[in-house]
Amino acid sequence: MDIIKSIEHEQLKNKIPELKVGNTVRVHVRIKEGNKERIQVFEGIIIKVQGGGVNKTFTVRKISYGVGVEKTFLVHSPLVEKVELVRVGKARRARLFYLRDRVGKAAKTKEQVGARIEDREITVKEDLVEEPAVEAAPEEAPAVETENVVTEEVVDTVSEEKVEEVKENPAE
Repeated sequence: MDIIKSIEHEQLKNKIPELKVGNTVRVHVRIKEGNKERIQVFEGIIIKVQGGGVNKTFTVRKISYGVGVEKTFLVHSPLVEKVELVRVGKARRARLFYLRDRVGKAAKTKEQVGARIEDREITVKEDLVEEPAVEAAPEEAPAVETENVVTEEVVDTVSEEKVEEVKENPAE
């Protein structure tokens, strides 16, 4: 691995959210005002995802007081606190720029029927734990390992309840 890739690898987040175009997301962004720091939420539709590695970005569009607002976020930025999935949208394009020309309900994507709202995360890099090398003492007898067999019993208990049947009189 060359120097640039190793430096970029250090900057990557361990887990990033699965971002798909057309989904409605809620992005929690850390904002610094003076000496105070707060988290601001930006909710909108993902209209494009581009790049890769450290430079991977996604653009979110929302309409605020009748004015369209688009913000582009770096996926691996430390300022992006978390990305929540609000709604799974159905998109057949990689870029939804046609939403810019639409107003009102037409500016939304159709919701995918039966989709589960899960915040799936993709593992970019795993934390590698280095195990210290154990030096074997010379001329020792090899240790004999014994296997312990663990058995588990699963017992299902079923309780029966009496249910009284109510019979209606059809003669009445």
